[in-house]
Parts: sequence; structure tokens; C-alpha cells
Amino acid sequence: MPAIRTSGLTKQFKKRTAVDSLDLSIEQGELFALLGLNGAGKTTTIRMLCCVLPPTSGDATLLGNSIITQPTAVKQKINVSPQETAVAPNLSVQENLELIARIYGIDKSEARTKANETMRAFGLFDRSKDKAKILSGGMQRRLSIAMGLITEPEIIFLDEPTLGLDVVSRRELWKIMSGLKGKITMVLTTHYLEEAEALSDRIGIMHEGRLRALGTAEQLKQETGRTSFEDAFLALTEPEALL
Repeated sequence: MPAIRTSGLTKQFKKRTAVDSLDLSIEQGELFALLGLNGAGKTTTIRMLCCVLPPTSGDATLLGNSIITQPTAVKQKINVSPQETAVAPNLSVQENLELIARIYGIDKSEARTKANETMRAFGLFDRSKDKAKILSGGMQRRLSIAMGLITEPEIIFLDEPTLGLDVVSRRELWKIMSGLKGKITMVLTTHYLEEAEALSDRIGIMHEGRLRALGTAEQLKQETGRTSFEDAFLALTEPEALL
């Protein structure tokens, strides 16, 4: 059973079609990158998959549960690490993690245990008592992703996880994400094309609400006859740019 399967997934805003009949299948344990220029439909797609935005037509199932008829079951299996660092600045690292665990119904003792395990896994244990607001940008992003994973979701959506980070912090997060491959399904949105190429099992490129291309980075380069993934991306989203 795929982790995510969409069938004719469509979203219209008045006269504008943001997502147009999207058919897509993402396997369990896959790190899947969903790319596209601004306005391509990526964010709208993710919002529908997270049951935040109802589709105009079509459907999607996440681990067999429909976003239309079973949204509660879907939400129990997913989590989101948003583009905006989702940490409470005046709480400590440990308090942030325990707060999320308690919100999801985990009792106090288990929440503390899970927080300790998560901090060790993400290299945050030595900063457990520090308030989130004094952490570096890279550490805050690391904490934000850890907060998305403490509830042990089966699918996590990572929205621009390394946006604005320096190269060292980005590479540290890359290692964490690579270590999760095969254990959890990750859907990554990013404008860093080299990030998608380095990390993803497969890449979907959206353009004007439609899925323009799907495959590995190497397959997309071969499909477009380009030697770099950046050129392949441009060829699929702005053909006139390379004429």
C-alpha cells in the first residue's frame, strides 16, 4: 500500500485552478521531493494532503485513509514541519518537545522519555535546558523537525526545512533527513534544487497546477537531455529559458 495516493486531486479558487487533476503515488519510507516555481501548486497540494484545505474534486488516501471521509485518521498518522520555525521561543528545548507530545495525548512520564530520546537522536540533549530563542537558526530548525517527529508519525511533510541556514547547518540537517529514509515517509518541498537532488528517492515537478514530470534526478536529466538537474528543472518549468 502506498503511503500517499492521489486520484484526480483538484483545487479551484474561483476561476483559478491551483491543482489540476493530480495523480500521484508515493511509497512508504520514500523521501519524495515536490518541486515547482512559486504558484505551481505545491503548497495547495500539501494543504489538501494535510486535511487543512478541502479539494474541489478528486481524493487522496494516506496509508489507506481518505482525506475527505477519514480526515481524523489521516491527521493521526502525519505531522508537519512548517517553513516558519514552529518553536515556542520562551520554552526550553525539552519543554517544546514535551509540549507537543502532551498535545498529542502522550502522558507526562512518556512525554519526558520521548523528549530525551528525540533530543539524543537530533543532537539536542546538551541544549535541553536552553530556551529556544537563544538557539542558532540551524538548531531551531533541528528542534522544529524534532517536534514534528516526537509523535512518531508515519508521514511527515517538510516545508523548506533548510531555508536560510548556512552551509554547515544545512548539511547537518541533510544527515538527519538521510538517516530517516526508509523509516518514515517524507515529503520535502524546497527551492534548493541541489538539496532535492542529493536527498530524494524521487522528485515530482509541478507546473501550473499539473504534475509536469516524475522520476529520479538522473531520470529527469535524461528526459530533458540536460547534464545538470538545475537545467533539467528549468527545461520542465520554463522551456523558453534555455532556448
